[in-house]
Amino acid sequence: LSRLRSRLFFSIPAAGVVMVLSMVPWPGHVPPAWVGWLMLALATPVQFWAGGSFYAQAWAAARHGTTNMSTLIAFGTSAAFFYSLVALLFPTAIAPEGHAPLYFDTSAAIIALILLGRTLEARAKGQASQAIRRLVGLRPRTARVVRDGTEVDLPIDDVQVGDVVVVRPGEKIPVDGEVLDGASAVDESMVTGESIPVEKHPGDLVIGATLNRTGTFRFRATRVGKETMLAQIIRLVEEAQARKAPIQHLADVVASYFVPAVIAIALLTFLGWYAFGSAYVPAGQTRFTFALLLFVAVVIIACPCSLGLATPTAILVGTGKGAELGILIRGGEALQIAERLDAVILDKTGTLTRGEPWVTDIIPAGGVDSTELLRLAASVERGSEHPLGEAVVREAQAQGLALAPAQEFEALAGRGVRARVEERTLWLGSPRLLAERGLDLGPLQDAVQRLTEAGKTPLCVADESRALGVLAVADTLKPGAAEAVARLRQMGLEVVLLTGDNRRTAGAVARELGIDRVLAEVLPGEKAEEVRRLQAEGKRVAMVGDGINDAPALAAADIGIAIGTGTDVAIESSDITLVRGDVRSIADAIALSRATMRTIRQNLFWSFFYNSALIPLAAGALYPSFGILLNPMFAAAAMAFSSVSVVLNSLRLRRFRA
Repeated sequence: LSRLRSRLFFSIPAAGVVMVLSMVPWPGHVPPAWVGWLMLALATPVQFWAGGSFYAQAWAAARHGTTNMSTLIAFGTSAAFFYSLVALLFPTAIAPEGHAPLYFDTSAAIIALILLGRTLEARAKGQASQAIRRLVGLRPRTARVVRDGTEVDLPIDDVQVGDVVVVRPGEKIPVDGEVLDGASAVDESMVTGESIPVEKHPGDLVIGATLNRTGTFRFRATRVGKETMLAQIIRLVEEAQARKAPIQHLADVVASYFVPAVIAIALLTFLGWYAFGSAYVPAGQTRFTFALLLFVAVVIIACPCSLGLATPTAILVGTGKGAELGILIRGGEALQIAERLDAVILDKTGTLTRGEPWVTDIIPAGGVDSTELLRLAASVERGSEHPLGEAVVREAQAQGLALAPAQEFEALAGRGVRARVEERTLWLGSPRLLAERGLDLGPLQDAVQRLTEAGKTPLCVADESRALGVLAVADTLKPGAAEAVARLRQMGLEVVLLTGDNRRTAGAVARELGIDRVLAEVLPGEKAEEVRRLQAEGKRVAMVGDGINDAPALAAADIGIAIGTGTDVAIESSDITLVRGDVRSIADAIALSRATMRTIRQNLFWSFFYNSALIPLAAGALYPSFGILLNPMFAAAAMAFSSVSVVLNSLRLRRFRA
């Protein structure tokens, strides 16, 4: 961008001076001799320094036996420049009266205006990656690391995995890690888009480059350097900007045919007017100069520069907007395929659900208070490391209950646990455990049956004499899961639930979400086969998952969408990553893809239509009847305006709302 700017900042004033000199009403309409030489002095660096890249790109294409947009630019401006050079050095060879018009202003203005369009393209690229640049700027330079019991400040690149890092209020977290001790609220908005600070306690993960708000804590570095989440985000966006969509290949193919056709039309225009246009040559010009003027006009107005801007600007702005929304899109191919999806396969655990068990129901027996039931159950499970027991304790802590100490704790493999709490022996586990103790569930049996059919796990609580109640534990749906499925269905997509869980649990989740097609008890290797089976039905399929077991299916799908809170393997196997872990972003990603591809088609259509429609005018088709000509300089201005319009149309994607 800086090189483009330096060339643009030189060529704009230089071209402006040349244009002013060409438009000054000199006495007798003949400028002094020094004017032509000054125009040559200004136009030459514009032509060969500012516009040098066009020659290099045209030559590279010619060596491969093809043409591109730079071919047309170099061809057209060279025609105007070298015609003017000959007219300046040998005026009588062009005009018998010796006052040949000069078109240095045309070549200089064309290059300046095209550079303006390309600079705007580069600016669009910069604006598209603005969110990522902000993330790069957030990376702190140093970290406070504990070495040999002493806190020392080290350069960020010297932090190693396993180092203990200390972070105080108001400081940026240097690398990714796991909290060891202390507590705080961390602002993760620049990475996840979550505006509310996230509470952090021992065992929680922290993300490098995020801001520590309140407390002091220590954490163990788990990912440093290029392995941090920040580095992964940057790499994904860079890959997205480097990839080329199939529709962009189409634009290149169109240009490769379009350029030779335009050059052929321009040559025919020149030959036609030179051979048969004597009666229409304006005063003061020869057949040659008039034919050359129209030749240059055709070459310039047909320049498909805006065709070259149509796809990259839209992709750059679209992927940049996705980054702002927490949607990382690997490239243009993902954008194109996501727009044409027919079906979305959703993994259950960790994608639609939270990925860990939570207490959903507390059903006490007669004469037992629900709060007391939860307190007793959590007191029994206080020392348990089982996920279901941890869910019970977590619920009691969330309700602020004071737990009693448990004694004689015993884990009963596959059935539950037993402990003495407040001089009472309590059992907590499956209905089978109570049956072994000879305890009847009584009226609670219906509740157990209902909970089981709903895909929940019933935990029965009993003392020595009777059943005290039932707690239900389940992997609950994420907030917004039902809304996400509804939005996908509204977009005309078939939604499929794919899970390794049992059919009963999968069916319960599907019913709650309104999903008709369920594939349950599917092994990791079989998930990819299920994806291919849907593809064999002629469907374009997206797979959404978060775990290592989803990686094969993510890779097999037309589009793999990874939940950003999932595993690195899943993320690396995907085409799109939802940084926030919000399943509602699936519909947002598809909607953004559709908006981006719609913009690309608009850009391609209007660029092609514009270039094609003005060719007859530039060739002088209206001149015999109406006296209308398209001067090469105005053709260049109109062409550059087309390029700017394409860029501005692409930038409208920045206003995309999920």
